[in-house]
Amino acid sequence: MTIDWIELLIMVAKAFIIAFGLLFGFAYLTWFERRLVARFQMRVGPNRVGPAGLLQPVADALKMFFKEDIIPAQADRPLYLLAPGIAMSAALVSFAVVPVGPTIHILGRDITLYLADVNVGMLVVIAVLALGVYGIILGGWASNNKYSLLGGLRSAAQVISYELPYGLALIGVFMLAGSLSLVKIVEAQARLPFIVLQPIGAVVFMIAAVAETNRSPFDLAEAENELVAGFQTEYSSIKFALFFMGEYISMLVASALVVTLFLGGWHGPVRPGVWWFFIKLVAVLFTFVWIRASWPRMRYDRLMALGWKVLVPLSVANLLVTAAALVARDAGLIPWIW
Repeated sequence: MTIDWIELLIMVAKAFIIAFGLLFGFAYLTWFERRLVARFQMRVGPNRVGPAGLLQPVADALKMFFKEDIIPAQADRPLYLLAPGIAMSAALVSFAVVPVGPTIHILGRDITLYLADVNVGMLVVIAVLALGVYGIILGGWASNNKYSLLGGLRSAAQVISYELPYGLALIGVFMLAGSLSLVKIVEAQARLPFIVLQPIGAVVFMIAAVAETNRSPFDLAEAENELVAGFQTEYSSIKFALFFMGEYISMLVASALVVTLFLGGWHGPVRPGVWWFFIKLVAVLFTFVWIRASWPRMRYDRLMALGWKVLVPLSVANLLVTAAALVARDAGLIPWIW
């Protein structure tokens, strides 16, 4: 068996680009959010470091590296050090199967704009993203702090509750596309994005994605008015930053999934291309920030009630309607616009 070294180098280059792109995206997503929230609140936002504050993420990174790194005396040291890395790595790895554009032809080779096309790609993403909660739970438990432990337990209950509607909302998409491969799902939307056929599924998935990423108004794992800073109370320096990297990269991944599953991926009104993916990605990220700036934090019992009493029944109803429509289409009882 001979090794195609060029193909191997291409795979390594794509992995590096994905990792660097997500880290760069995390840094400037913080700038984007701070500037946008400032506009919502009639403030200026970061504007001192570089033109329009564009060097503020660099300054923040340097500040985090040089802050004092404190480890509580009674903490479980191995798990305490491991937890931030788990939270960040899970979010980073999950982007490997997300396609950002069509296949391009360069120097006689077809280059795919994703690291891997797995026939159960969406299940891989859900499984890997679910591992991120272990970082939060271990961070809360290993800190030997009651507030941190409560924050970790809240996050575990929240993620378990919202993974159910998160997954159920996608079954309609899988039925329409006939595949769990994210590449095949995008190709199935060449004529019509699935948000037109699955509006309820898209809304449920978006709400569940906000909860899965612990974003406001569902950021109960770090509610400062109740738990000081929740699971990350005892963290400082770069370990504190790693938790935030995990949160913001998860937000990037969730937004990319919304684009891929419901908004047609790289398809657009005119010639398909990677630019359509990134235009839609910025629009979904804007929605994430808009939700944060507009909605107050929910009470914890209402958060859980929303997941179990509203989103789960809605996603099940959407699944039943989609199945009935497909059966009726196959029987020739209704016309099909897709």
